[in-house]
Amino acid sequence: MKRRIKEILSWYGSDNPGTLTNLARILNHGKLGGTGKLVILPVDQGVEHGPGRTYVPNPPSFDPRYHFELAIEAGLNAYAAPLGFLEAGARDYAGDLPLILKLNNRENLSSDKDPLQAVTGSVEAALRLGCAAIGYTVYPGSMQRVSMYEKLQALTEEAKRHGLVVVVWSYPRGSDISKDGETALDVSAYAAQIAAQLGAHILKVKPPADCVEQAEAKKVYEKAGLQTATLAQRIEHVMNSAFDGRRITIFSGGAARGTEEVLEEIRGIRDGGGFGSIMGRNAFQRERSEALALLDQVVKIYQGKL
Repeated sequence: MKRRIKEILSWYGSDNPGTLTNLARILNHGKLGGTGKLVILPVDQGVEHGPGRTYVPNPPSFDPRYHFELAIEAGLNAYAAPLGFLEAGARDYAGDLPLILKLNNRENLSSDKDPLQAVTGSVEAALRLGCAAIGYTVYPGSMQRVSMYEKLQALTEEAKRHGLVVVVWSYPRGSDISKDGETALDVSAYAAQIAAQLGAHILKVKPPADCVEQAEAKKVYEKAGLQTATLAQRIEHVMNSAFDGRRITIFSGGAARGTEEVLEEIRGIRDGGGFGSIMGRNAFQRERSEALALLDQVVKIYQGKL
């Protein structure tokens, strides 16, 4: 095992050998295997946004097998999806790449200001499907956050007991947070800290924007002279909030955008010390050859080749 992977595993000293083995599976898989960097394909948007918005831009993506094959051919570290999509391909692609079962999801047919995701999977199902990890979303700032945190705590304990890795999507959202505040620097850093404190092995947050939501945080940042003008500087602050970079922190890709815009953001994440990206719509909503070309460029950026 490469020194960098051993170093990262050493940060998780309370975990059992099974969990460390599964974390190593993810870190050692694909084109970025052994580098300590990750690119993961998440496909939970069919539930989150609806099949029309999600798959119509690239109709072959309606087929669950398409996403397994895209992640495998692109040489990604792992593939994350809800129960139904994983069940539709786990047997056919058994052992081909690490899987992450997304345990909670929320449909988009209501407009809750303080959303709550339903638990739609289980640790038992993750084990049955041969997954390396479970995934779970929390909404810091939502009036429903306490319920989400308590459910996550129970699932985290169960997952770790059975040797699974825990990946937490930490997305601030709620009636007391402005739309811009959902990606504000102080809020994104807070989201990373919350996920780390809740016991996540891998944290997933949104790239932070150059704004500050909380007045008290703004005072502290200004007094300290915190530099926030570039994405790399903001990523560095989020990484500091993730136990001084001792928790694997990856950043979401968001809605589909132009290739150069995506790659520029990836460079900022890399330069700020981020561990990598979890890219869904920016990948699978493109035609397959275009998606593979984009993912190859993303991998090369994290390899330092581009």
